[in-house]
Amino acid sequence: MTAKLAVFDVDGTLVDSRRSIAEAMGAAFRSLNLPAPGYDETRRIVGLSLEPAIAVLAPALEKSRYPVLAQAYKDAFIANREAGLIEPLYDGAREIVMQLRAAGWKLGVATGKARRGVEVFIERHGFEGLFDAAFCADDGPGKPDPHMLNLVIEAVGATPADTVMIGDTSFDMAMARAADCYAQGVSWGFHTIEEIQSGGAHHIADDFATLDGELVRWARA
Repeated sequence: MTAKLAVFDVDGTLVDSRRSIAEAMGAAFRSLNLPAPGYDETRRIVGLSLEPAIAVLAPALEKSRYPVLAQAYKDAFIANREAGLIEPLYDGAREIVMQLRAAGWKLGVATGKARRGVEVFIERHGFEGLFDAAFCADDGPGKPDPHMLNLVIEAVGATPADTVMIGDTSFDMAMARAADCYAQGVSWGFHTIEEIQSGGAHHIADDFATLDGELVRWARA
């Protein structure tokens, strides 16, 4: 059987970044004397690249100021990280990554994080050498454009038919569909089940045990 490729989103899928993202976004808006978005507003844009996210959160803001607000978010996020705000792995996240690797799967990352954020995620959680390829918001068009997912597929020599994209947002699912991959949603992150379904999810798992079972079933189909 051809080796399957599992591509993971990070925020809301492998790590619980609800607090870190919400606090950094609030701090960024306040630094520019803008009203800070609430959590429900912020959670809806997780997965997008920063400037498209800002366009949603601050539609009245002049487009020329998007880079300033984006940099303010990055600065706030880094400051929080240096102050000790940790993005913990969800219970079961490490186990499923290790199980898939042991079973011979290829593994990838496709995330809206910046490159440094990907590096910190891998280093902090001891995932060095486990992912065959990782692409992010710094590598071209962000989600739901299929660009970063296509880069992962190309980098590991896989095909869309042998690839599953695992994520917690409608943007992940729409990206998977656009790349002709299996769209596997998870319900414990930022988007609601209805929102994930709207992105075109083939299946939505409510816990890691269910996710593991669905990946086994899909790989054997």
